[in-house]
Amino acid sequence: MQSSRRKDRNPGSASAQAEIPSFYRSGRAKKFAPALIDTFRKIIYRYYEAHGRDLPWRKTRNPYRILVSEIMLQQTQVERVLGKYTEFIHEFPDFRTLSGAQLTKILLAWQGLGYNRRALALKEIAEAVVHSFKGRLPSEVEVLTTLPGIGKTTASAIAAFAFDRPTVFIETNIRRVFIHFFFHDRNNIIDAEIVPLVEKTLDTSDPRSWYYALMDYGVMLKKELPNPNRRSAHYQRQSKFEGSNRQLRGRILRTMLKEPDDSVQALARKLEAPTDRVRSNLVQLETEGFLKKRGKRYTIL
Repeated sequence: MQSSRRKDRNPGSASAQAEIPSFYRSGRAKKFAPALIDTFRKIIYRYYEAHGRDLPWRKTRNPYRILVSEIMLQQTQVERVLGKYTEFIHEFPDFRTLSGAQLTKILLAWQGLGYNRRALALKEIAEAVVHSFKGRLPSEVEVLTTLPGIGKTTASAIAAFAFDRPTVFIETNIRRVFIHFFFHDRNNIIDAEIVPLVEKTLDTSDPRSWYYALMDYGVMLKKELPNPNRRSAHYQRQSKFEGSNRQLRGRILRTMLKEPDDSVQALARKLEAPTDRVRSNLVQLETEGFLKKRGKRYTIL
């Protein structure tokens, strides 16, 4: 399987495959017609066979490694995850190692991925798996959603990729594909309209490959066309990061990892931020489980 994409307009090229076939544009076929579903699958798989991405977490069925990749990929671009995934797996190769690691060490390995709450969630998941599930990640979606940081979408993806469960879920690239093919002339599409299509078109014989194929086709669509997801009722631009409390909390943690014994005032001076704002974010980090207050100072757990 090749990861490079050709730029010509022959029938196998990415640009050509981004076009909606006349079969879909005509309106003559119902969305659940077997012939249409078959054609849809062939289009998606044809693209995947020619242009599928070569990603390290796709080369394993190890539930731990797939879990790590899915948590890392939450709200983070694949390119950034690629720079961290292999290093993280090397340092923390299994649930027991991650469970017993100090949070400081985990956060240091996580730096560059953002959303540090996910690193804490991974440690908490590892602890739960070791202590409550005898070191084996559950395969049931309902059980996976009881673990920290795992919602229905992430649980369904893990079940499909690690255990070949024919789960039904939507993420941003999958949503883009279904809007492009089945709602090309509409706006304000809600996910409840897409879910039945995901279920009906699912390749239950190989859900893992099918979802990888859908995601790669969705990535191609974003590059080749105006983003179809803008026509989703759930589309939201990411809130401004620069100057946000999320940015400040990340800066606080990075500074404390390097120099852990600062007072609130000294930390505020280093960050060139108002002391009251630094203090309120330290309280938030303590509430989230990152820090513990010892006297007038905070330390990473």
